[in-house]
Amino acid sequence: MTALAALPMYALPEMATANAALWTALRAAAAIDEPADLSPSPLALPGTIAPETVFSQMCGYPLRKIYQGQYRLLGTPLYDLPGCRLRPDGVPTHCSFLIARADSPVFVLEHLRGKSFVMNGPDSNSGMNLARRLVAPFARDGRFFGEVLTSGSHLRSMEMVADGLADAATIDCVTYGFVAHYRPELTARLRVICETPASPAIPFITASATPLALAARLTRALTAPLPAPSLALAFEALSIRRVAPPRPDAYDAVLAMEDEAAALGYATLR
Repeated sequence: MTALAALPMYALPEMATANAALWTALRAAAAIDEPADLSPSPLALPGTIAPETVFSQMCGYPLRKIYQGQYRLLGTPLYDLPGCRLRPDGVPTHCSFLIARADSPVFVLEHLRGKSFVMNGPDSNSGMNLARRLVAPFARDGRFFGEVLTSGSHLRSMEMVADGLADAATIDCVTYGFVAHYRPELTARLRVICETPASPAIPFITASATPLALAARLTRALTAPLPAPSLALAFEALSIRRVAPPRPDAYDAVLAMEDEAAALGYATLR
């Protein structure tokens, strides 16, 4: 069985070198022989987490909804980007930014009633679940938007809003921060309306089939108070301030938001 490592969550082409450096540094710090390189990152969610997955990063909502029993948490990164914070219990969080075109007449959420919204996918925490929780108190008869579209990726959602193909989207604040850094011409065409509720940040994971000793080495390397020098440099290049130890119970929050929206009569983003 060939070991796999991938970083699909934040994978702009401009970030390939930084992501590769993170894996190289982590391999050295955790004394891992293979895989030598990161695998390409598909846009679509896999049907399962491959048991040979040694290292990856995965959105908390599909982890809890689709992949239960298929993974172990290794740690949760705290990003040094707008919208990323630390909960009082030490869990790093992120949020989504509700965005519209820079020249849009939309300034508050209510201005989007009956308008079009684009999500990256129905299993996305930042693109769907957080948006659903944000909108739920304002929905009428289970509806708020006039149309909900699916783009396939946060980057495409941002492009669609900027091009006038949709009125709004919610974009993971970490993704937004990276796009603002690498493609400022795109974020210059957009405007942040507000933030969604906060959610535990997207964790690093390994497959449940990964030997416990190997998973423990990965966690120790990632969460060390003083990371190995090469790993610290890789963290800095990816705007990672530090990585907190795994807290599986923290991700109950993503399902709690789903339940809260349903209790308000808004089980489906529409």
